[in-house]
Amino acid sequence: MRKSFRVKKEKEFQKVFHNGVSKANRQFVVYVLDKKGQPHFRVGLSVGKKIGNAVVRNAVKRKIRQALTELKEELVQDIDFIVIARKPVAEMSAAEVKKSLIHVLKLSNLLKKK
Repeated sequence: MRKSFRVKKEKEFQKVFHNGVSKANRQFVVYVLDKKGQPHFRVGLSVGKKIGNAVVRNAVKRKIRQALTELKEELVQDIDFIVIARKPVAEMSAAEVKKSLIHVLKLSNLLKKK
């Protein structure tokens, strides 16, 4: 996923975290903030140290980024959102991560209606 699709700055991340609306399932928490007029969505990832060591956390981030890349066309575009991983994600396969992410994105109304 290109860097223009990421919430990179701490100030922007905190704005979404504090002002956004949250939805959650057992594996993820998603905070959403509308950004009308923005050309495409931006996403921030948070995988805490409770998940595991650096190798495990990086693997989880890769799985999340891959799932979001595959869902890119289906996501609402004028938003910023943050995905926070919870402990059970560490043992999940890429397919399970994608399935769980789709579930929480649907709860957050981030997937376009077909």
